[in-house]
Amino acid sequence: MSTTAPLSQTPLAGIGVVVTRPAHQADKLCSRIEDAGGRAIRFPVLEILDPIDSGPLIRLIDQLDTFDLAIFISPNAVHKVMNLTKARREWPARTRIAAIGAKSGRALEQFGLTVDIRPGRRFDSEALLEAAELQVMNGRRVIIFRGDGGREMLGDTLRARGADVVYANAYRREKPSTDNGALLYHWSRGEVNAVLVTSAEGLHNLFDMVGKLGQMWLRKTPLILGSTRIAETAQELGHQLPPVVAEDPSDEAMFDALTDWACHREAP
Repeated sequence: MSTTAPLSQTPLAGIGVVVTRPAHQADKLCSRIEDAGGRAIRFPVLEILDPIDSGPLIRLIDQLDTFDLAIFISPNAVHKVMNLTKARREWPARTRIAAIGAKSGRALEQFGLTVDIRPGRRFDSEALLEAAELQVMNGRRVIIFRGDGGREMLGDTLRARGADVVYANAYRREKPSTDNGALLYHWSRGEVNAVLVTSAEGLHNLFDMVGKLGQMWLRKTPLILGSTRIAETAQELGHQLPPVVAEDPSDEAMFDALTDWACHREAP
């Protein structure tokens, strides 16, 4: 006898959720939402592309032996860097590895590498900087693999602690040219109950992409956000509801925050 609960009894029954992750990273989260009875509405607000010129990145990969520590900001950085590295060389034994997020750490392990330093709680630059190994950095050379235009706080703090820091842009982020018609149609029918956003840049793109009409609905729609920094951005953009902030921007944490919100929300 099946023990599967009817969809009407699942945590997200009847709830429409806009998932804004890049198209190639949205499947797992969308599947979890749908398995829980919800409706996942895909609307990617970031597109991940190769650098316009990969030359500087390749030259830094060739110089990996000169670095004491490599920090990976995101899974996108892991995949872009490691695919290039595998085609050119072995990872040098002397270069230790740090990963900010759990997904980045798992991606590195899939390439056969060991992550030496990772946050004990939360998954952001601030949490990584709390690691004991990063407190005194005198004479140490650090390379940070990231997307173009990322925050400077991590590198600035490590420099203040004595490190020689080099940034390597492994990919670039662009705003997709996505048609907003389907999303606005769902909003007009009252089928959008929550929006999930995992970066401040993505939230800015979302506001721009939905246009003036969409912004009216968006400002009144509950937001499930991946960090307090994104919540501050939402306030700056005029969002009218208190946001729900997940423990971190991972699929697991975003889904948990969504289901917790769904269990406690007021009936429409």
